[in-house]
Amino acid sequence: MGEFVRVAGSGDIKPGHGIVAEAQGKAIALFNVDGVFHAIDNTCIHRGGPLGEGDVEGEVVTCPWHGWQFNVTTGTCVNNPSGKVEVYQVKVDGSDVKVLL
Repeated sequence: MGEFVRVAGSGDIKPGHGIVAEAQGKAIALFNVDGVFHAIDNTCIHRGGPLGEGDVEGEVVTCPWHGWQFNVTTGTCVNNPSGKVEVYQVKVDGSDVKVLL
């Protein structure tokens, strides 16, 4: 069974933005969508771009390398619905944002 690991502070990510966080050797893309935090694998399935550095519009992040888009709540690729990145369960504990790994 996994454990929740702190990846950021709740004030570290402004609404409508994302960051790249490192936890237990994994790169996690963490997003704030209207005050709700979501976490997906940071690596784009197209060419490995850093999703946490992409632009966020609503629930969709655009990979900064080649423009592939992913829903940050489901991990589903908008460009190729059969493609998906891993989604991590998130919880806020005080001012800590934690991800289940």
